[in-house]
Amino acid sequence: MNQEMNGVDTGIDQNHQENVQEKIDYVFKVVVIGDSAVGKTQILSRFTKNDFCFDSKSTIGVEFQTRTVTIKDKVIKAQIWDTAGHSLFSHIHIQTLFGSIAWWIVNSIEICRYRAVTSAYYRGALGAMLVYDITKRPTFDHVARWVEELRAHADNSIVIMLIGNKADLVDLRAVPTEDAVEFAEDQGLFFSETSALSGDNVDGAFFRLLEEIYGVICKKSLECGNGNSNAADAITLRGSKIDGVSGTDLEISEMKKLSACSC
Repeated sequence: MNQEMNGVDTGIDQNHQENVQEKIDYVFKVVVIGDSAVGKTQILSRFTKNDFCFDSKSTIGVEFQTRTVTIKDKVIKAQIWDTAGHSLFSHIHIQTLFGSIAWWIVNSIEICRYRAVTSAYYRGALGAMLVYDITKRPTFDHVARWVEELRAHADNSIVIMLIGNKADLVDLRAVPTEDAVEFAEDQGLFFSETSALSGDNVDGAFFRLLEEIYGVICKKSLECGNGNSNAADAITLRGSKIDGVSGTDLEISEMKKLSACSC
């Protein structure tokens, strides 16, 4: 897996990177999900490096980038995970390619890999960016399936932001904004349309997501302080101040284990 790539540090001088690491209050793990070719990697690159690659290739496996920001006087390191859009559902389509015994063997192996990858990918995630392409209706139609996948594997209080990407391609729009707003309201999601190409709304969407995550953690901390044992369990899942081993090191170790699959 690729090594960590550091993103843009908002409001922090590059000459003080070592001091920044000491000041980090929280690490928020965010996963970026959605169909292939909707622009997940480009959105991530725009947010972390303010960059857009015109020669971008499909993501293979899992990788992540980071950006350190300040929210409500707290220094927060956003650890944002990106994966190939087809990988989490690839096992579903195997039966159309293989027959009988061959399908059973390949499907068993693929399901084993699928369970291992999804378990590690979603574990500890506090937020999710669910991305579709406004010019491709099927990518929006599949959003409901991604929400189901997310809620089956992630913490039940995860904050989800629905993103309609490629908003700059107005003449090619195939998904009306109203459809996305209705779906987001029905599912309890936040919603925004972005353009990774121009950068429009990318920062705003990520900051809104991180602010909502921080709000959830503050609420859980308050409930925990009031003696709510369930809240205490929740805050353990939702994250806490960093002390010693970084979340980054833990997640890298977890993903490296995936090559040895066991159901």
